[in-house]
Formats: sequence, structure tokens, C-alpha cells
Amino acid sequence: MHNRHMYDWNDLKFFLAVARNGSTIAAARALKTSQSTVQRRLVELERNLGQRLVVRHPRGYRLTALGETLLPLAEEAERAAFAVERHVAASAAEPAGIIRLTCPEALVSRFAASGLLDSFHQRHPALAVELVMGDRFMDLAGGEADIAIRAGELAGDDLVARKLATSPWAVYASRSYVAQHGQPATPAELDGHVVVEFDGPIAGHRAAQWLRTVAPNARSVARNTSIPGLLQAVSAGLGAAPLPVALGQECGLVQLFDPVPELTTTWYLLTHRDLRQTPRIAAFCDFIADNMILVRRVLVGHTLQDSAPPQAA
Repeated sequence: MHNRHMYDWNDLKFFLAVARNGSTIAAARALKTSQSTVQRRLVELERNLGQRLVVRHPRGYRLTALGETLLPLAEEAERAAFAVERHVAASAAEPAGIIRLTCPEALVSRFAASGLLDSFHQRHPALAVELVMGDRFMDLAGGEADIAIRAGELAGDDLVARKLATSPWAVYASRSYVAQHGQPATPAELDGHVVVEFDGPIAGHRAAQWLRTVAPNARSVARNTSIPGLLQAVSAGLGAAPLPVALGQECGLVQLFDPVPELTTTWYLLTHRDLRQTPRIAAFCDFIADNMILVRRVLVGHTLQDSAPPQAA
């Protein structure tokens, strides 16, 4: 019995090259081998299949009816072979090392509680995430950190940014403050109240500028150099201040009036252009993209971000 199915898959490569290039000379050039090798492997393939795939004509080769039928299947086999190579290369290059992630201090405990970093480590055991904390912007170009999760304006053409979420801000006070001083119903009414001011690295924050504009005569009792410090002062009943809705909700503070539209900030995942394609950074960026719902929850709390868009009537 003719052993019809015992052909060498590698010979399909020679059949494809002849089909694409029209002659054994051109096929040999494309495969960087000799014309005699191409002819020999093509003859071998046809012998094992028991049928002709190409026929010779004065200007080279053309495919037989069977050759035409097999061409797309041979191309599929080639794609699968390349996919195997890519997967093997990717697993051999399992990323390893340390990723220095910088984010505002207020996020650190929420990141830890979310389990996100634990599940990243399960996916990539050879990668460790090191948190570089601080409300000061770390210099990604200067190598102070590899990746930043940052809210606000983008800076630098050399950074690659991915938008993660939008974060609403509102003005908050503690229950004890409201019981003692009353609850302002509009931003303008803050002018007669006690506020907690932004200082140091956060003095130029958009929310600080807004507060000075709407309440220039408000009495200040405390100044803070970080958002967690601001939150602490408001929670202690020292005064009112603008804060991210996620933080205000989480700490059970009183939201004095509707969120302030002009204070809405956008969260970005940032990395330096030169680093984006390195295996360890690409692994982290892909992980964040795959876990976007949980990432948004960490960034903005249980807000409208989680709900489905309203259905059209």
C-alpha cells in the first residue's frame, strides 16, 4: 500500500516558495538555498503525496488543480508554525526583574487591599513590583521610576500614556464639623467657613487654586503637604476641603454639595517611550489592561465607573 500520508511538513515550505515566486530559481533565492535543493524537496513532496502539485511551463511553474487547493492549507500550516515559534520565544523570554511603580500615597493602601499586585505576581512570578511612593512627580525619563499611575495633566513627549479612569472631586467635611458650623450648600458659601489648605508640593494643585478662587475669605486653620494629610485634617473636623470622591466616600465624610465638574481629574498609566516594549514593562501594562474594572475601582471607588451605561430609551 502506498504510504500516502507520510510527507515531511518541512517540504511544504518549498512548495509555498515555488507557488509564490513562480520558479525554482526565485524560490531558492527567497529561501537562501540552492535551486537543486528546491527541486529535490518538491519532487519528494509530490512523491509522498502521490500527486503532482506543480507543472513546468516555458516561463517557470504553475500550480495544478490540487496545488491550488492545497495552497491556502499550506499557508495555514506556515502561520501555525510561525505561531509556535513566537510562543516558544515568548515563554523563553519570561520577563524577570523589578518594576518600580510610583503612585500617590493615598492609593497605596487601596492597591494593597485590592489584591491586584498579588495576582500580577501570580501571573509573573519572576517579576517584583516595588512601590515608589510620594505625591511629588517622580522623573520617569531620569529613571527614578519605571511606571507611574498619575492624575492630572500629562507632561513630556517622551512618555507613553494610557487613560485609566476619570476621578470626580467634591468638597468634604466631617460630621462633627457640619454639626458645629452648618453645611454650605454652594461653593460660594464656603467663603464663610473654615478650610484646610494645600501646602508644599501640592500648593499648586488645581483644587487648591479653585478653593482660593471660590473662597478667598475662608479662614484657614491647617495646611497640609499631601492628600493623605489633608484627608486626616478634614476627618479630624478641622475644616472643609476638596477631595477625590473615592477618598471622601471611603472615609465616611459629608459631601457638602455636588461634585465640582472643573476638578474632575483623569488618571493615566505612564511609562517612558523607550521602556514601553521591554518585556517587564509590557507585562505590567498588559496586566493593567486585562484588569481595568478592578483598577478603576482602586482609583475612583465604587462610583458610576462600575455601572453599565444607561440604556437608550
